[in-house]
Amino acid sequence: MRFQTPLVPGRLIRRYKRFLADVRLDDGREVTAHCANPGAMTGLNAPGTRVWLEPNDDPKRKLKFAWRLVELPGGHWAGIDTAVPNKVVKEALAARAITPLAAYGTVRPEVRYGEKSRVDFLLSEPGLPDAYVEVKNVHLARQPGLAEFPDSVTARGARHLAELAAMVREGHRAVMLYLVQRTDCTRFALAADIDPAYAEAFGAARKAGVEALCYAADISTEGVRLGAPIEPVFQRGSGA
Repeated sequence: MRFQTPLVPGRLIRRYKRFLADVRLDDGREVTAHCANPGAMTGLNAPGTRVWLEPNDDPKRKLKFAWRLVELPGGHWAGIDTAVPNKVVKEALAARAITPLAAYGTVRPEVRYGEKSRVDFLLSEPGLPDAYVEVKNVHLARQPGLAEFPDSVTARGARHLAELAAMVREGHRAVMLYLVQRTDCTRFALAADIDPAYAEAFGAARKAGVEALCYAADISTEGVRLGAPIEPVFQRGSGA
């Protein structure tokens, strides 16, 4: 997935009201950017953080900048836009680049399922059970090299796990796919201390037959694409 316009660098002044961020660009301008992230963004939203914004000239958009990346020490990157993983995974599914799902030729996004949800992707192929795929963005890192999900309590995420488990009971495949939008992490685990209910729901889903996949993201100021698989490290009782 390539960014539509070249990103511009700056320093974060503050993030507020969850979806807004004030940034001082390198050219001296102070702008307000859209922050497409409802989570806590722990470790990524401190004032003075080096950030990269995507400008736009769309007259329908009130804000002319969108916050896309955080520049990390050692030449690493973190992607903060929670809509990016779905775009990356959609491209990867179309290219059959996700090995456990490569047999599926038809990819349908945002299909209604469960009680009040839309599955991120419904995959189908003659002779195979339909595969329901949910995608989650991961950018929390509290220990060097270890990415964690979630970074805040997510009742919606727990509901998705229960709905995926229901699809397995109906005879379908169900997959929870985590995309780690941090280039400084090589491991992944659940942040059970942040949201015990999510960890419990994950364990129940895994016992029901829901599959768990985790991939790194290759990130640059030009775009984001699917990286290598990451082996999850789950605590005992998580159902892994």
